[in-house]
Amino acid sequence: MKETPLIEVKGLRKSFAVQKGWLGAKKYLNAVDGISFAIRKGETFSLVGESGCGKSTTGRLVTRLLKPGGGEVYFNGQDITGLNDNQMRPIRKEMQMVFQDPYASLNPRMKVKDIVAEPLLIHTKLSPKERDKLARELLETVGLSGLHAERFAHEFSGGQRQRIGIARALSVRPSLIVADEPVSALDVSIQSQVLNLLQDLQEQYGLTYLFISHDLSVVEHISDRIGVMYLGSLVETADKDSLYDRPLHPYTQALLSSVPVPDPSAKRERIILKGDIPSPVDPPSGCRFHTRCPACMEVCKQIAPVFQEIEPGHQVACHLYDEEVMKQAH
Repeated sequence: MKETPLIEVKGLRKSFAVQKGWLGAKKYLNAVDGISFAIRKGETFSLVGESGCGKSTTGRLVTRLLKPGGGEVYFNGQDITGLNDNQMRPIRKEMQMVFQDPYASLNPRMKVKDIVAEPLLIHTKLSPKERDKLARELLETVGLSGLHAERFAHEFSGGQRQRIGIARALSVRPSLIVADEPVSALDVSIQSQVLNLLQDLQEQYGLTYLFISHDLSVVEHISDRIGVMYLGSLVETADKDSLYDRPLHPYTQALLSSVPVPDPSAKRERIILKGDIPSPVDPPSGCRFHTRCPACMEVCKQIAPVFQEIEPGHQVACHLYDEEVMKQAH
């Protein structure tokens, strides 16, 4: 019997009204446009792509901080897409977020112990003394001292603040943590410490991660599987080794070519993409990447490619891997 994924997303969509056109007609930004993926229990699935591709919006849709405009989100086999706030409350305990900016995501007026214990106040019936004890234990768990509990957030460095944010997310023992660019605001040396901490906690608590990042070198360190997003759509998903050893989509190839190589004598051919990212308010017809793609064909400008499995566990949306299209092209 096949194991039920912890998270399953089917045809997920979200649009935002951004401006009015002629005669008062609204224009819509399609932030997430029909993406599908699943995350197995205990694994780390990463979403990567340039800024504005919709990956952070996807994280908020999965946790229902935003209401989907279409498609379905399943948590542990249960459809949570249409649940109201009261129905979502017991499920929210199971899914927590770690946000990008540790300076903005912690309340400056609250002591650290109260920040960490806040989810316990909402989701448990623990006494103040029990909450205080657990908060101090969680601070120890993430590499801080229980003595830090009485301080305020501004008294900590960026890396320490992110550890506080992780302790807060852990407090209600969730199954899923959505980490939205959790290390992008940190120094490189601190990034590796926080990533190692996340991996240790995953092993210790049996956590599942949806990890969101624009940095492919960070993603390589922590991921089991990776999904590459471009302009609201998934263009490729694969396990980590397959994606880094054999990227199929031209966009993935370009992203990987820009990752610095630690060996100064090693040479990597850099793929420079031409042009800017098109506006998600008025995306190109056909394949959305065709305006910047070095392998663009005429069919790419007219027909959107189907997201298909090319080899076990490796899916891509590109006409280069559609045999019928390639026969006609030649």
